Amino acid sequence: MTAIERSRTVAVVGAGTMGQGIAQVALLAGHRVLIYDINAALAADGVGIVQDRVERMAAKGRLDRTEAEEAIGRIAAAPVLADLADAALVIEAVVEDVTVKKTLFAALEEVVAPDALLATNTSSLSVTELAGGLAHPGRFLGLHFFNPAPLLPLVEVVSGFATDPAAAGRAYATVLGWGKTPVRCADTPGFIVNRIARPFYAEAFAVYEEQGADPATIDAVLRECGGFKMGPFALTDLIGQDVNEAVTRSVWESFFRSPKFTPSLAQRRLVQSGRLGRKSGHGWFPYGPDAPAALPHTAGPEKAPEEVTVVGDLGPAAELAVLMEEAGIAVTATEHGGPYIQLPGEGQLVLADGKTSIEFADVVYFDLALDYRGATRIALSAGADTSERTLAEAVGLFQKLGKQVSVIGDVPGMIVARTVAMLIDLTADAVARGVASAEDIDTAMRLGVNYPLGPGEWHERLGRDWAYDLLHHLDERCPGGRYAPSLALFKLGYAEDAEADVPEVEGA
Repeated sequence: MTAIERSRTVAVVGAGTMGQGIAQVALLAGHRVLIYDINAALAADGVGIVQDRVERMAAKGRLDRTEAEEAIGRIAAAPVLADLADAALVIEAVVEDVTVKKTLFAALEEVVAPDALLATNTSSLSVTELAGGLAHPGRFLGLHFFNPAPLLPLVEVVSGFATDPAAAGRAYATVLGWGKTPVRCADTPGFIVNRIARPFYAEAFAVYEEQGADPATIDAVLRECGGFKMGPFALTDLIGQDVNEAVTRSVWESFFRSPKFTPSLAQRRLVQSGRLGRKSGHGWFPYGPDAPAALPHTAGPEKAPEEVTVVGDLGPAAELAVLMEEAGIAVTATEHGGPYIQLPGEGQLVLADGKTSIEFADVVYFDLALDYRGATRIALSAGADTSERTLAEAVGLFQKLGKQVSVIGDVPGMIVARTVAMLIDLTADAVARGVASAEDIDTAMRLGVNYPLGPGEWHERLGRDWAYDLLHHLDERCPGGRYAPSLALFKLGYAEDAEADVPEVEGA
């Protein structure tokens, strides 16, 4: 599909931060750009802000001086909506209100040419609903940029129920030509990123509500063990608890209050108390010059075992056998039984599987890691019947491997493992329902929220049955539907098993 020609005008309605950023992207791609706002003074200010940014880019050598001067001359404020008549693409970035947006697009439809594309930058409203009253809904779609638009590469190209595939293709090609990374998405609550990302917040909040660990410890485990760039407690403090909770609640309501998306009561109480995060001076953590640092729980030093036995295939944790040998711990392996690490005191060290330590005589669970060699922290959980010796040996073992250790409560699935399993499940379900391709979801989660791996990549690495088995165990211990594995996840595992059973055909 052909992109919109650089000679055509792109208009942005809404002169706030997002509108300014989108205007800057289109401008530096070579288009003439018009900014309209119901408040004409804000539109003029928006133009000035974009021009100043372009000037600073040239001053710092990031943009050719001639190109900068030409760009500065191509952007202007539109005093009235009728001035957008020659725009080939109009992108709306106004307040997240259905009535306001629908009124705006009805007016735009009377102004622009029949071949012009109309796009909303909404992050939470239905593209299909916004197009519902238009005479020509086929040219309407979502172009969801991420803030700050000039810096973040991801753009979700959202097709509503009535969007013409040719219009979506033209928008996709245009955004790609602007140097962005577009991903295709059907109109679904939260689109890709805000739908798939819910467990990253929800599971952390659930562990906290279950008294499994404090916010600083949960954040540290997800960062230092799971490889996520920022923990969910610090991240929601940065986003704003009111904003994050509103998105969660919107997705939950849009999915008819599915237990998969149930909001956190603890976060609701935070919002009700006015502790909204950095902007209010206090959220999950306190902020300000005198605020104490929130430190994760870290276990004191323990003696490492001199020898262990690896029973069975440790699967995603197989690298631990190599690391233990490198650290000077004698490792004996046996193929039968397990999988677990047998400790000298007869206790067992088991990778998180959705079960709890209290179900067994003497077990310590350890959490999933993105990379056990590179991880700097490991979470362990023990039950009431776990012996002190077993827990001490488990702590000492990982300390011997150079890891800090956080001991959390006996929470099924622990922290990283249950989060990753839920991300994998929601992704499988979204792909099966035609929301987006697995590749586009992986791209969106890596670029949109900076995940270390896309959920599909996690799935391939961990094995097709891993997430299903963990969630099945979690669902047995926490019934209600939240952790029930999706049919799509079941089918993925079954399909691989079926393929493995098919005999090879010789000859041909």
